[in-house]
Amino acid sequence: MNSLKIRRTAIAVAAAVVLPFSLAACSDSGETKAAPPAATGDEAKTGESSPKDASMTGDQPFGAACAGVPKEGAGSFDGMAKDPVATAASNNPALSTLVAAVKQAGLVDTLNNAQDITVFAPTNDAFAKIPKADLDKVLADKEQLTKILTYHVVGQKLTPKQLENGSFETLQKGKVNTMGSGEAYKVNDTSNVVCGNVKTANANVYIVDTVLMPK
Repeated sequence: MNSLKIRRTAIAVAAAVVLPFSLAACSDSGETKAAPPAATGDEAKTGESSPKDASMTGDQPFGAACAGVPKEGAGSFDGMAKDPVATAASNNPALSTLVAAVKQAGLVDTLNNAQDITVFAPTNDAFAKIPKADLDKVLADKEQLTKILTYHVVGQKLTPKQLENGSFETLQKGKVNTMGSGEAYKVNDTSNVVCGNVKTANANVYIVDTVLMPK
């Protein structure tokens, strides 16, 4: 009898000891199952942030004047990306004076057929800063006009990163110097990029607010 009682007591004690661990294990198991949704939530957050990171790679047009670019059609960013640079510029209303000058100098085919170039494209307002008499004189002098326009062209596609502190030879054989960061860049310390990193079929375009003059 004593032996039987001892065995029953031992079984009861063992059950008392094992039961809490079993319950704890069940509880832990429940918590472990609950963890994956939390991890999934974190992954979802990470997934949401990835497109934002991708959109901040500096590969998109930037600058206050970009708001004036048509949203649709040939003059839009998507439309300009399909055409060579002189044709693309002709579809942008803000560049009509530049386009007229390019035609006057006979540079349309030269620019359209060039490969992998950068164009610093002065706006109509940039040309308006030049006194009319001086501008008319330049437009009438094809040789001088060609020098000025080709001074705005670099024989490689420049990224915004390269503009941070750069010096580049132009098709006119002069040098343009660039500096800045983020969305604020200057060319030759005088001309501001007002809409940058605009893509065309054969060029990167940086629209500027002042005409660059070769030295």
